[in-house]
Amino acid sequence: MSKIQVGFLVSYDFNLLKNAIPRVYDDADTIFLAIDENRTTWNGATFTIDDSFFEWIKSIDNQGKIVIYKDNFYVPELSTMECEVRERKLLAEQMGVGNWLIQLDADEYFLDFKSFIKTLRQHDSFLKNPEKNPIQFSTFLVNIYKFVDDGCLYIDEPTKCLTATNFPNYRTGRNTRKRIIYTKHLMLHETLSRDESELEFKFQNWGHKNELNPHFMDKWKSANASNYKSLTDLFYLEPHKWKSLNFTKGKTIPEIIKTFSTNNFAPTRTFLLKKNFGQWFKFLFKT
Repeated sequence: MSKIQVGFLVSYDFNLLKNAIPRVYDDADTIFLAIDENRTTWNGATFTIDDSFFEWIKSIDNQGKIVIYKDNFYVPELSTMECEVRERKLLAEQMGVGNWLIQLDADEYFLDFKSFIKTLRQHDSFLKNPEKNPIQFSTFLVNIYKFVDDGCLYIDEPTKCLTATNFPNYRTGRNTRKRIIYTKHLMLHETLSRDESELEFKFQNWGHKNELNPHFMDKWKSANASNYKSLTDLFYLEPHKWKSLNFTKGKTIPEIIKTFSTNNFAPTRTFLLKKNFGQWFKFLFKT
């Protein structure tokens, strides 16, 4: 049977993998960690990874599922996004076409990975000839905006996240620009819940470096538990895509995951039916 292959890009936020890997470990066949051999970001900056992280990997990998893949992922002649796409394609080659290829970032934590895998397995027919029948699967993100007193602020609508594919011809990030099947599954996204210096380093070195909203940081710094309801247009790329914030109690990732595991934040069945019919029809006559 084809395998469930999970890949992570490992960089300056490697410690977040301590939240991400355990949530997929039991139901993955192999977990690949792509690490630049020179510890260089897509923008040419350097970072370090503590030896204790690799000791942690050894301690949790009791089934021998984790593979460390080292390569040179920084090419000075390429843009940060071109470097990202190149790394994702190289990682996918290691993971193996013919399997379900799930690529995640270190700050993405599945709420119910087992259920997502069950959904993928219902579409195993797409693995028979992936190049001629490419498909993508999108989950949805709960985007944490900022930790504040007694809890966190989060974007009050889930956003799509291209998560898995059968054929990794990535064009932008994880997007292959082929048909998408949307699923109900959620991931907690700790994309912005960091301190100011960590955020600035991230924005200087990630794939979307040249698309950053220049006013984002000022709004992020000002957000708190008292004024969040008055803040709008919050996305770090195209501001209007994140319209408003909400608040939930919880100071740890497990507490927040529990909250979103028991509420109705996921997209509705009607929403998913409409999105998936639209995608089916859009690609019906395309080859």
